[in-house]
Amino acid sequence: MRRILLGLAGLFFIVSFSLVILYAILPVPITPLMVIRCVQQSNDPKREVRLEKDWVSYSELPNNLQLAVVCAEDQFYPRHDGFDFESIEKAVEHNKTHKRKRGASTISQQTAKNTFLWPARSWVRKGLEVYFTFLIEMVWSKHRIMTVYLNVIEFGDGIYGAEAAARHYYKKSAKDLTREQAAMLAAVLPNPLKYKVKNPSRYILRRQQWILDQMRMWKNRLDLDNPNTPGIPNNK
Repeated sequence: MRRILLGLAGLFFIVSFSLVILYAILPVPITPLMVIRCVQQSNDPKREVRLEKDWVSYSELPNNLQLAVVCAEDQFYPRHDGFDFESIEKAVEHNKTHKRKRGASTISQQTAKNTFLWPARSWVRKGLEVYFTFLIEMVWSKHRIMTVYLNVIEFGDGIYGAEAAARHYYKKSAKDLTREQAAMLAAVLPNPLKYKVKNPSRYILRRQQWILDQMRMWKNRLDLDNPNTPGIPNNK
């Protein structure tokens, strides 16, 4: 039994590491979340089966959208190595006394989860998320993590990635998104099935404005000539 378990562990490591190496170069064709959502849609007569995605390269992802998601989701993204321990500690303390739970997942963690794993709350999945986050931070550049993140993230029911979201909601390419449109897309990311880009609630409108304010605060701290940090707050 021990040999079998060791063999399975070794096989898992080889497969997972190979996928990370492969996705460092090639587009991610499909994710577990996309498959799960399609199954959920097919089992619900009120929903159509939809899978809209269109991979674009890093150069086609606008700076304002990258900045919007960094401001909204992970302002320490350029500086951390996959985990924001200060935010995790604050979230733990907050969740002890509040019903509305606060998350502390970084963009790297969200990328690992959305690319390789399934959307469920369990210690097993969280452990695998830590494992894949470590792998992608070790193998991929920050450019690549942002590229994969903005190509696989869910922006609505059956809408995945910035390009598909821009075309679905605004009838334009992602590279042509305005700051306001980028902030609106970033605003729904905590729960894109609950929060809507079209006909946004007051909460989402307030969140969009907060993101725009954060983007203005970061504007003078951008270093677009630095090849390591274009389009996101630099680490100076």
